[in-house]
Amino acid sequence: MDGKKGYSAQTLWNMRQFYLEYKEYLELFELACNVPWMHNMLIIQKIKDYNARKYYLIATKEMAWSRAVLLNQVKADAYEYYLTLPKHSNYETALPEHLSEQANEVLKSGYNLDFLGITKPVKERELENLLVSRIKDFLLELGYGFCFIGNQYKLTLNTKEYFVDLLFYHRILKSLVVIELKTVEFQPEFAGKMDFYLALVDEQLKQENDNPSIGIILCPTKDNEEVEFVLNLIHKPIGVAEYKLTKELPEKLQGKLPTAKELSNRVFNIDNELKTKR
Repeated sequence: MDGKKGYSAQTLWNMRQFYLEYKEYLELFELACNVPWMHNMLIIQKIKDYNARKYYLIATKEMAWSRAVLLNQVKADAYEYYLTLPKHSNYETALPEHLSEQANEVLKSGYNLDFLGITKPVKERELENLLVSRIKDFLLELGYGFCFIGNQYKLTLNTKEYFVDLLFYHRILKSLVVIELKTVEFQPEFAGKMDFYLALVDEQLKQENDNPSIGIILCPTKDNEEVEFVLNLIHKPIGVAEYKLTKELPEKLQGKLPTAKELSNRVFNIDNELKTKR
């Protein structure tokens, strides 16, 4: 072979597995061809459901996930999270058709902030500061195209000053994106405040070639009917999505599994028993 090495046995096995998994599913095959090989292997090995595979393949391509990010999304049950949290926005009525479709694709139904490692209640400013300190991870969670401009970004009106939590620019949408963080359930006044901020951003920061600015309100929980009702009254483009900080145990299992300390003690006791029997 003129000194060239052939494929390893493992690589050949993976290629065979790729063929067998997708030979009857042309749609998945075409999506898989746009995703790096090792990403494909991870999806094939970890995900068996057709729709879940489709979700991760599309998300990997559109959001430019690294293999490590893809693995974290799979572990965090991103697909299941996506199914249980419908998207809520008024983009369809507040934006031109071509832009509303793009904006809706950018907005996720839910955001996983588990990378922050928060296990107790936090204040809004604490949450904001933690996200800024892990801005690279947050950008990956937001998806491809987001560029961070700053936090507590100052806007002015006459003699008054206002501060938006997080300000981004989206390269694909060509829009400024304002993100407001909340640590309580969605309330109607959140949308009114965002509407005001977006008006100021459009007037003071938007450039001539930019599209209208877009708002995203992140809350730990929301009433879907309330959100839909409120957004129908708002003229500026706003999306509302939930976020989760940690993956909690189901309620029926809470208190029934050992804590880390209890588990450590049990392992220690078993180890001592084994040593005594030797």
